[in-house]
Amino acid sequence: MPRGRKTALHLHLTVQERATLYAWQRSPTLPAGLVRRGRIILLLAEGWPITHIGPQVGISRRFVYKWAKRFLTARLMGLYDAPGRGRPRQDTKQGF
Repeated sequence: MPRGRKTALHLHLTVQERATLYAWQRSPTLPAGLVRRGRIILLLAEGWPITHIGPQVGISRRFVYKWAKRFLTARLMGLYDAPGRGRPRQDTKQGF
């Protein structure tokens, strides 16, 4: 574990959540953002300081806090992308 300032944010993962997050790390088909968020949660659960997690995964501390909060409120489902704004996608199947 890296040395540095301790965080007041502590995550406790269930065995199933930990197994799912490790599986995400090995998956070649999941979106990269979801895999990165899973890595953030795993590092937080291992006790890494937030100041070290940001550079490790390539994002700022602000976003580490954002995903940690979403995980705490909705667990694994909170790590998925929320539906975006704007016009919904139209499936246009034309018989040409």
